[in-house]
Amino acid sequence: MSLISLKNTITIALSVSDRHASAKWYEETLGFQTIYHADEAGWSEMLTKTDGVTLGLGEHTKPAPGNCVPVFGITDLDSARDKLEQAKVKFDGETDVVEGMVKTATFYDPDGNALMLAEDLTGSA
Repeated sequence: MSLISLKNTITIALSVSDRHASAKWYEETLGFQTIYHADEAGWSEMLTKTDGVTLGLGEHTKPAPGNCVPVFGITDLDSARDKLEQAKVKFDGETDVVEGMVKTATFYDPDGNALMLAEDLTGSA
């Protein structure tokens, strides 16, 4: 039995220098579909061809290719974080909140691989 209950979604987050150009490339090259661009948050999200899997594009001035972070959808991030912290799971700072959009928290597996939990705050999930 797991410590927390994840939703049946995952977002693969990539670091890119230009989200709009990258989204166009993924559309034209792989047939992905842009869901939205959140310019104020430096984030774009795309539908992949796999049910429950989206691609997130995080804009950075110095992207880190190969730095891929799986983002697991969760219903109650605060409760999940508390349970993971009680199990001595290491988190990278405080929970980030973009009001009306998303709440996220980055944590690490035993080898230092970054993983993220994300709670949808839009009311649509």
